[in-house]
Amino acid sequence: MNEEIHAVTGAFGYSGRYIAHRLLDAGRSVVTLTNSRGPDPFGGRVSKYPLRFQDPGALAEALRGAAVLYNTYWVRFDYKDFNHSEAVANTLRLFEAAREAGVRRVVHVSITNPSAGSDLPYFSGKAELEAAVRSSGLSFAILRPTVLFGKEDILINNIAWMLRRFPVFGVFGDGEYRLQPIYVDDLAALAVAEGARAGDVIVEAIGPETFTYRELVQTIGETIGYPRPLVSVPPRAAYWAGRVFGAVKGDVVITWEEIRGLMEERLYVDAPPAGSTPLTEWARRHADTLGARYANELARRSRPEHP
Repeated sequence: MNEEIHAVTGAFGYSGRYIAHRLLDAGRSVVTLTNSRGPDPFGGRVSKYPLRFQDPGALAEALRGAAVLYNTYWVRFDYKDFNHSEAVANTLRLFEAAREAGVRRVVHVSITNPSAGSDLPYFSGKAELEAAVRSSGLSFAILRPTVLFGKEDILINNIAWMLRRFPVFGVFGDGEYRLQPIYVDDLAALAVAEGARAGDVIVEAIGPETFTYRELVQTIGETIGYPRPLVSVPPRAAYWAGRVFGAVKGDVVITWEEIRGLMEERLYVDAPPAGSTPLTEWARRHADTLGARYANELARRSRPEHP
């Protein structure tokens, strides 16, 4: 067994959990930095340390001895006591702690089309962090996924949930903007493979299928047996409808920034796929359970730590 230590942020969460499982399967010793208070999905095989961003010394100590850091920490949207600017500042502290601890390589999960000039904080924040990784002096791999899908997914699941329950489905505007979902375990496999390499690289971590948003919804509906008429809705009206629905569910269903990111095609790139699992095939295998329950992001975690 290779006892080299690998550190994963948010290993009790979504993408971090898949990365940690793949590392364990490869015989790595795994530690996680997490604020999760949920159950341990690894039966004690992963050592747990808190994400103490306000204590750089503790962060560095938690990372000491780790060869690779897989960073999945981020926030999806600004909400009460967490926001993008805080996530950027925290991640910068994490990178500095990794350098102080002697970490050899960072595998950092970013987003497609990050842009320092964007007024969308998700994409500008990711651009700032990519720049920090590149200037850190650490060996790095930057992975740029779009939408993740998998058993614990929120977006794809909740589209299916709505299709199961409502007679029509509203799409933002014409719905012709594109996206390229990637299976979360394909992203994990890519992360682990890049952790074993040495060269600096940026990878467009997209799946093998490209959909327009309209095609995505149609495909999900047909796959789960609930095809619905699609109605074009003015984006602002759809956003406010989402706000009302979110209030009922005690959740944030969609943000205006997410709608804009979709419609600006920030979840689409002209690049070869890095993932091999088609969403269409995965959805067919899980058609009975996809969308059976609503996935509530705010109920799932009080402080997000991963994509």
